[in-house]
Amino acid sequence: MAIVEINNLTKDYEVGFWRKRKVRALDNLSLSVDAGQIFGFLGANGAGKTTTLKLLMRLIFPTSGTARILDRDIHDVRMHERIGYLPENPYFYDYLTAREFLDYCAQIFGYPAADRRRRAADLLARVHLDEKRWDTQLRKFSKGMLQRVGLAQSLINDPEIVFLDEPMSGLDPVGRREVRDLIASLRADGKTVFMCSHILSDIEVLCDRVAILKRGRLDQVGHLDELRQRTEGPNRMEVLATGADAAALSDLAHAGISATPRGLRIEIASEDEIDNVLAALRKAGGKVVSIQPVKQSLEELFLDEPAPRPNP
Repeated sequence: MAIVEINNLTKDYEVGFWRKRKVRALDNLSLSVDAGQIFGFLGANGAGKTTTLKLLMRLIFPTSGTARILDRDIHDVRMHERIGYLPENPYFYDYLTAREFLDYCAQIFGYPAADRRRRAADLLARVHLDEKRWDTQLRKFSKGMLQRVGLAQSLINDPEIVFLDEPMSGLDPVGRREVRDLIASLRADGKTVFMCSHILSDIEVLCDRVAILKRGRLDQVGHLDELRQRTEGPNRMEVLATGADAAALSDLAHAGISATPRGLRIEIASEDEIDNVLAALRKAGGKVVSIQPVKQSLEELFLDEPAPRPNP
């Protein structure tokens, strides 16, 4: 079941002072997100990712097109009771403590005092904020600590779907791992996550489906394996070998050969050529370390550049 449905969503901005002109930030975007998924929304700076989230949250208004969340039109404010949202650059009340801020957010959703205190403590622990800082004013928090508080507030109402704009921003490697585990646990709880991120490795690890936005238009959407199959062509293979010099492998003129700290990396167009590589290595006195398929990276899909292939 689609939990988010976007149909021909378009947003134009007016720019200029004397001679105003329109700039299209989002151009007829249509996509859907199924319940229980972690959906990755990718694009370069200025591609329209944050504009899309702001339109869905009704922080700005579309030029044309429609969208529905949880089977309600985004104009229906009752839908906001069932969603969570973390903006890219959240701003909180500086003189509230982390505990007070979450208590305030829970009060907006009508939780009684005892439940507010319990939920605040549970969520601060869940985002791994040091308990010694729970009663520290937010103005004294680092960027990473504020990001954790922002994640906690996005979950304060136990939402069915959470919209996260750059949730790993400002986090160190340990914090990224903890937040990644938290997002994965949301899927395990049956919740849906709509996530924008520039950290492609996290998208590859977490997301069930991804959409790639370029210059305001939807470029690709689908499961990562499906997107790779559309653009990869024949399966490429990689052979790592030691004990041989690249100059001694003249029989492999059609392979891509490069030196690495672990030995020679030999890339071939398909597994049919493995026998030729092994024969050439034996002739040159080399040893095989590993043989494995080469998967197109998300970065290659994101940049829309063809994966490097051996010369024909």
